[in-house]
Amino acid sequence: MKRMTALRKYIDIGANLTDEMYQGMYHGSKKHEPDLDLVLARSWIAGLDKMIITGGSLTDSYASIELARSDPRLYTTVGCHPTRCRDFLPDAEAYLDSLKVLIAENKDKVVAIGECGLDYDRLHFCEKDIQLKYFEYQLQLSREFNLPLFLHCRAAADDLVAILQKNRDSVVGGVVHSFDGSEDALHKILDLGMYIGINGCSLRTKENLEVASKIPKDRLMIETDSPWCEVKPTHPGYTHVVTKYPTVKKEKYSLDSGSQVKGRNEPANIVQVLEILAAIRKEDIDELAAAIYENTNKLFFNK
Repeated sequence: MKRMTALRKYIDIGANLTDEMYQGMYHGSKKHEPDLDLVLARSWIAGLDKMIITGGSLTDSYASIELARSDPRLYTTVGCHPTRCRDFLPDAEAYLDSLKVLIAENKDKVVAIGECGLDYDRLHFCEKDIQLKYFEYQLQLSREFNLPLFLHCRAAADDLVAILQKNRDSVVGGVVHSFDGSEDALHKILDLGMYIGINGCSLRTKENLEVASKIPKDRLMIETDSPWCEVKPTHPGYTHVVTKYPTVKKEKYSLDSGSQVKGRNEPANIVQVLEILAAIRKEDIDELAAAIYENTNKLFFNK
């Protein structure tokens, strides 16, 4: 099993590696020493070939580019998450220009525009009208820099699809990451030529599994969205997980423990997403891994 895993190559399309949890901070409280170097080491051992760090704001994107510069296998997105779209105020043009400068000066590391999109589950962070306005406003960056979109969609598929249809000439492909929508939403997104990114949050219900089993193999990507979206034992697909790593509670975690932090996701766990997908789709796991790897390279790295 381990020999086969080593032969597989993965690309995590969504890893929040600048999150303070990897610095040992949880809700503002320090629980252990920074361990991002160990997290990355475990990832490379597990078969990760490349990782795309998620940039969710201008500040985030600066940090993710700096981190991406530390390793040739790390890349990043640059954009503004829907829940952060108030950052465009009061001077949207200046904010967009700052994003443009960041992309232009780091073309070797920036592989997508985003994370951008719509999130109607968390309107308390940013109102719907502001999300809609500045999601659409960012789309011009895709054509200008010939970069795909890294899209976020929560309870907003119809509006997301409508905006993407309206701006088709501005969009150079993309992926809806952390997809957890209905089969209807899936087909609408596929009709736009988009890819679908699947992680633990995409596989939380039986309906999720049913939809994930219907994604065309040539449109499928996988991710962890770490440190979030782990596959949990309560999830219906967990019975298909073969690869499990030891974990300890964050309060007891030490750098020499050889374990992961319980409840904190890592890119190494991407294999669990693959194992669930292969099982529910009744596909050969290595062939599926190879197809997903090819899809990901095609969208982000075939420049």
